Amino acid sequence: MQTETSTPIIKQRSTRKWKRWGIHLFPIPALLIFSIFIVYPLIAALSYSFYDWNGISRGAFVGLKNFKDLFTLQPFSGMFWNAAQHNVLYFVVQMIVQNGIAFLLAFIIYKKIKGAEFLKIAYFLPRLLSVIVVGFLWKLILNPNFGALNVLLGKFGLENLQKAWLGDPKTALMAIILVNCWFGIGFALLIFLAGLQNIPKELLEAATLDGANGPKMLTKIILPLMVPSIMIMTVLTFIQSFEAFELVYAMQGSQGEPYFSTDTLAVFFYRLAFGGGAGDSTAVGLGSALAVVLFLFIATCTALLLKLMQKKQVEM
Repeated sequence: MQTETSTPIIKQRSTRKWKRWGIHLFPIPALLIFSIFIVYPLIAALSYSFYDWNGISRGAFVGLKNFKDLFTLQPFSGMFWNAAQHNVLYFVVQMIVQNGIAFLLAFIIYKKIKGAEFLKIAYFLPRLLSVIVVGFLWKLILNPNFGALNVLLGKFGLENLQKAWLGDPKTALMAIILVNCWFGIGFALLIFLAGLQNIPKELLEAATLDGANGPKMLTKIILPLMVPSIMIMTVLTFIQSFEAFELVYAMQGSQGEPYFSTDTLAVFFYRLAFGGGAGDSTAVGLGSALAVVLFLFIATCTALLLKLMQKKQVEM
């Protein structure tokens, strides 16, 4: 028989149970958004890659034919490997130039030089701009006729160095990559600076007492303790390099001009899916196959890098 004293207890239990289950309702909006804009497009791309397409009309089921054509059928296979090489170069240069300079600047700021707070803000400011805005801005700066870079070279008597930076196949891709490095230095700097500030000062003081200073302090003490930050930036740089699209599109459009020298896998996918793949027609099946291949490649390499990062942290 239920007593009056047991009624409030039952109500409290039911309230707690409702609260416990109610907490699980809060992630639902985020889960819906993630499902609509991430999960569904991935599943749709995988589905589309198994069909032949007549423009935007789905045709017969062709199995893995689109994947085979992507790697073996010209001109698609040639464009694919050409774009893949550019993505690899993108990653290597960003790791060396962007992350190298960012680490050096972070180390200088970490040493509490005068104006360190101002420098942090100044280096991060480009990151606040839209990638499209950055692309159009640098396209104007690199203009061969009235661009600021060629004008400055002329002012200093270096006319022999003036050129059409984005019109020359030898310099176009490197110009875009270096602009991307300029844009990304601020973010990398903050990651490295956070890693430096997390190093226990007691370890540095003990190393100093043991005679470790200068380059020895940097290579033997600081860099090993910076492995987590370095690995994080490696993963982020890898993902960004193989997804490079916005800046290339803003500076050179979707055709990889000049002569496909600025093509990347993401730009190539755009041409395949929305027109201009090997002419003016769309190739939705091939584009979807490329999207699946790119996703699997990035996901696999990212998982391996994260696994390596965890292994390094355990060893430390």
